[in-house]
Amino acid sequence: MIPSYPEFVPLSLELKADLHPYLSLTVDGVSEFTFSNLFLFRSRYQYTVSAAMNQTFIISGAYGGKKFFMTPCAAPRPDVLDALFETHDYWKGISDSVLSPVRTQLEQMNIHVTEDRDNFDYLYKRTELAALSGKKYHKKRNLVHAFINAYSYEQRLLTPETVAPAFAILAQWRQEKGAEGDYIATKEALEHLADLNMKGAVYFVNGEPAGFCLGESLAKGRMFAIHFEKGLESYKGIYQFMNQAFATALPRFFTYINREQDLGDEGLRQAKMTYRPSAFVRKYRGIKEH
Repeated sequence: MIPSYPEFVPLSLELKADLHPYLSLTVDGVSEFTFSNLFLFRSRYQYTVSAAMNQTFIISGAYGGKKFFMTPCAAPRPDVLDALFETHDYWKGISDSVLSPVRTQLEQMNIHVTEDRDNFDYLYKRTELAALSGKKYHKKRNLVHAFINAYSYEQRLLTPETVAPAFAILAQWRQEKGAEGDYIATKEALEHLADLNMKGAVYFVNGEPAGFCLGESLAKGRMFAIHFEKGLESYKGIYQFMNQAFATALPRFFTYINREQDLGDEGLRQAKMTYRPSAFVRKYRGIKEH
């Protein structure tokens, strides 16, 4: 049970029934605003949750010594916003649909809203990632063709029955990277695959587990968000191959693939831009000026 503001409780799997139906109706496609994503990163950001104005949920979190709050479904009342800014440093992940109805009101409240480019989600047309046609995808297409010519490969649905190879890939990926990265969140995603209703694929090369990707539907089924993608470096072109193969396998009703944000990492930004995003899911940050 999610308490009413100002009471908060830690975000747990038991809250899925309360949160998921409302989060799934959000239209913007913000990759953080799915129950799975919030749950899997609850420890990293110390997420707690409260309810205001019926089903306007408030997610409170902390990172880098700063406290923030998020409102996935709608902006809370002015008095609640004022109170939140008393205990938090900033308002994070404001989507276009949340911002538009209250933009003028926020200005009157001295809440300054700016674009948060580091957290924009990258959107790609599913058909373009599947086809990789044209000059702009020349290098990607060559890597995929080289992979296909070099290896024998197989794609299987990632299910509780086929999850063991994904665990093996994740362990080897962690060893190759020599860093944690999002290892804990990815491991929990695999452990709770059935509970979270996520979808994905696992890839075998020459009969051995080589890579997997995992994500879910959002924006009322218009987008599919790739939350986790892991491949072994010994197979050249594995990431480009998985990207193309998974886009091809996705149901046609998905218009866009959401490949999440770059978090301000310049190398990651360049890599995401090489796939020529067709749009972004814009997000904003709010700060109260006193």
